[in-house]
Amino acid sequence: MSTLVEDTNPKVPNPLDLPTLLLRVVSLFERMFEEKTTGTVELTNQVGMKITIKIKSLDQAYSLMRTYGANGWTSGSIPDGGIVLPYEMNKNFDWRLIGGSEWTNPEGEVGVIYKGNFYKRRELDAVDTKKMKMGAAVKYSRGAKPSDSPHLKEGEEGSVQYITLALFRGKGRVIAGLQKPQ
Repeated sequence: MSTLVEDTNPKVPNPLDLPTLLLRVVSLFERMFEEKTTGTVELTNQVGMKITIKIKSLDQAYSLMRTYGANGWTSGSIPDGGIVLPYEMNKNFDWRLIGGSEWTNPEGEVGVIYKGNFYKRRELDAVDTKKMKMGAAVKYSRGAKPSDSPHLKEGEEGSVQYITLALFRGKGRVIAGLQKPQ
């Protein structure tokens, strides 16, 4: 009968443990170089197809939305009443981030195409009265349709009603990530 002798010399690994050692080293390297995911972005195209993409940073999310948004893909939904941002952001807001694109219609009206609808750019004058004080604004809106949800419609029932996509009014911090890249 033979006796198993344990090798106590730490400089020479036991050949039987070499596969285990290699697996541990590979596992360590995988963990060191593993791409960390900080979140996901779910995108939907014009025909309802959805994809989910893992992201590592907010900058990557913005880049992703610019790429896909230029082709009409959207992520999330526009809040009721539209996006509200500081007035200064109207000049360089990147519409691709919401899946929109700037467009001028045949009548020369400037606006944004979003989910198949044209939202006209409307410049609103400042209001300074005893009852109300508001600075100038830029609003992107379209005429309401009978199929639009009543709580989204602005204006008196029986007259022209609107749906707002975005309103740029007042002061506030310009969010660089939402602006067109320079």
